[in-house]
Amino acid sequence: MGEWIPDILGEGFEQLTLPLGEDAEGEVFATVVRALPEPAPWWRLGGDPRPLTGVDVLYVHGWSDYFFQKRLARFWTDRGARFFALDLRKYGRSLRSWQTPGFVTDLAEYDADIEAALGARGETDGRRLVLLGHSTGGLILSLWASRHPRQVDAIVLNAPWLEFQLGPVRAAIAPMVGLQARLWPKDVAPQVDLGFYTRAQNEVADPDDPMEVNLAWRPEQTMTVHAAWLHAIFEGHAAVAAGLHILAPVCVLLSARTAVPTRWSEELTSADSVLVVDDIARAALKVGSSVTVERIDGALHDVFLSRREARNEAYARLDRWVRGWALGARLR
Repeated sequence: MGEWIPDILGEGFEQLTLPLGEDAEGEVFATVVRALPEPAPWWRLGGDPRPLTGVDVLYVHGWSDYFFQKRLARFWTDRGARFFALDLRKYGRSLRSWQTPGFVTDLAEYDADIEAALGARGETDGRRLVLLGHSTGGLILSLWASRHPRQVDAIVLNAPWLEFQLGPVRAAIAPMVGLQARLWPKDVAPQVDLGFYTRAQNEVADPDDPMEVNLAWRPEQTMTVHAAWLHAIFEGHAAVAAGLHILAPVCVLLSARTAVPTRWSEELTSADSVLVVDDIARAALKVGSSVTVERIDGALHDVFLSRREARNEAYARLDRWVRGWALGARLR
């Protein structure tokens, strides 16, 4: 394995390149970024009082995205956890010039990315694992956790893409998409993205805690969707609809409402303009037997990039949930 080097996010962040072999397009890599908690003060003779000491967090981003949220990392490290963020193959730091951005034909391909990132954590004896996924990353991690139930201690899902936006017609169009994926895997799927979600994030951005985004890795309008990738997503949605078997407790954070982005309006700065959140809330109940759904008024699709009031509420609810989980885990 290679060496940790300074990351583009600056002080306190390091990255490690993870070689993953080859696929049909050539060599494949993932990248893991880490942020570590400050050591406990030497005079704390009773041990580290932070609630998440002994916890590792692995974050996976969504579609057309990568990890850049320093504020999210600080939430976990301030509570004593080690934070790791994975830029999946063909995204962000892991994207190479010969690759089709984001392209895979099966979401299980990401098992290698996840396992490589988990292996890069170093010493893990006695440490608990929390998975944290946004949007497509939430779907990917939910499927992985269902297949690896004994490796996960808790899961946090930030607006996970657990169902297609046109859920009732998914079953009807899935066979056609599947045929297209087999015959013409890189056919471009129709989509309309006017850049309103990016605009909404920019409108509510916090000037006191700015975030720099690489538009080559996170374009204002979404990356091109290909038939084989969409088929893989549909397969994931079908698995969720049939019911997953996650044994760990799950916390799902969602906006309180959806806004359809057919034209620009201020409503888009206080709602999820990507997913139908009521459908996601229902689908979330099928991933496991212990699921908490938190609906946040005024939140965007990424609840942690919302306007300050909604963002603070999201962090407050997450803090309450993880503290309760950590206390329960210690008492067991």
